[in-house]
Amino acid sequence: MITSAPSGSFLPGAGSETPETTEAEVRAAAAEAAAAQPGWAARTPGERAAVLRRALELLAVPPQDLIGLFARESGAVRPKAEMELGAAMGELAFAAGLAGQAAAPAALDSTVEGRTARAERVPLGVVGVITPWNMPLMLALRSVAPALALGNAVLLKPDPHTPVLGGRFVAWLFRRAGLPDGLLHVLPGGAATGTAVARAPQVAMVSFTGSTEAGRSVARTAGGLLKKVSLELGGNNAFVVLADADVDVDAAASAGAFGSFVHSGQLCIAVGRHLVHRSVAERYTAALARKAEALTAGDPADPATRIGPLIDERQLAKVRAIVADTVAAGARLVCGGTTEGRVHRPTVLDGVRPGMRAFDEEIFGPVAPVTVFEDDDEAVALANATGHGLAAAVYGGDPEAARAVAARLRAGMVHVGDQTVVSEPQLPFGGVGSSGNGGRFGGPAAVEAFTQWRLTTESTPPRRYPF
Repeated sequence: MITSAPSGSFLPGAGSETPETTEAEVRAAAAEAAAAQPGWAARTPGERAAVLRRALELLAVPPQDLIGLFARESGAVRPKAEMELGAAMGELAFAAGLAGQAAAPAALDSTVEGRTARAERVPLGVVGVITPWNMPLMLALRSVAPALALGNAVLLKPDPHTPVLGGRFVAWLFRRAGLPDGLLHVLPGGAATGTAVARAPQVAMVSFTGSTEAGRSVARTAGGLLKKVSLELGGNNAFVVLADADVDVDAAASAGAFGSFVHSGQLCIAVGRHLVHRSVAERYTAALARKAEALTAGDPADPATRIGPLIDERQLAKVRAIVADTVAAGARLVCGGTTEGRVHRPTVLDGVRPGMRAFDEEIFGPVAPVTVFEDDDEAVALANATGHGLAAAVYGGDPEAARAVAARLRAGMVHVGDQTVVSEPQLPFGGVGSSGNGGRFGGPAAVEAFTQWRLTTESTPPRRYPF
């Protein structure tokens, strides 16, 4: 259990392993957090915001070789690491500005003479945060920073693949920024530790980002204890390319390639399915393949590399199996499909249809399945044909036509004239169906997520009753 990190370094000692946090340690951390939280909530919003701003200043001049740590711990290539670092800074800046947004009570009308009423958003208390490995720093700060800014204490359980970027470094950052003791506890471990966080009596809410399967397990545990749960889960996101005289097919393919291949496709909002009108499908697929073949794959520490390794052998085996099974079911392998070590070459599949694994499942690898449609109705039906509903995008030269299709897509986030990998801290982020339970991160949704309503009425003079 890491309640705080020493000011000198966030890295563990040479040869050391991150221990699994026990349930007893989780409960002790939760009790300490619950004891520290009221004092933190009593601080002014400006005082809490100042801690967030100091953390932002520290991250703006990151420790030496932090970018290299992204490659070593998560396989991230340099552009992805730099993108994540910038996004993490954005989360801190947004959270600093959020601190005062829940402070002022709202006066409400009462129908009873002599009674006044007000409603205000107040901290939940102790928030459990469980994060994945693919964007470990940004996704930790996306929950930790606003939860702290709004007066909560936090138990943070990072993914076992990324205990430093997703946990130890976060503790180090806030310790140096002056966060009081007891408010942030980093609890390394696997599923058992996550379950213990959800079960801890003092934890009022669990913020979970990860797979749909794991999210269901967390929801069963926390929901069974009547705790608030916010789930941001997997996606199988559709990128719709319309038949349009003005559509730039090469530009559309460039957007689609970025959406499928950035961070080797290991993003919940990656483009999972390319739905392309028949009139442009041949040109689009050829352009997509050219862009895939031009990407350098290999060592993530090499600045020229754009496609790094998948997170582990299990994920590599899954991606390879989905590609092989989809080709066996009748799809055409246009390019890629080969591996070297844990690096999977960017892959384009054509002739993909519903019922094939590459259409039905979240791949989480650098694979771009192309499915052809005949008209807008079929495009909408195909886009909505899976249980996921995280993100979608529509690309076309006519904005009005693209907006009309976008309005019919079942997704928590829809982007017109863009691809699906879009995220800004001030914008609500989340999905529907198998991609989430209605909770959102970012913008006004952050206040909704990490605070709750409290109603106070006052009767003057005190009311008398006939009983």
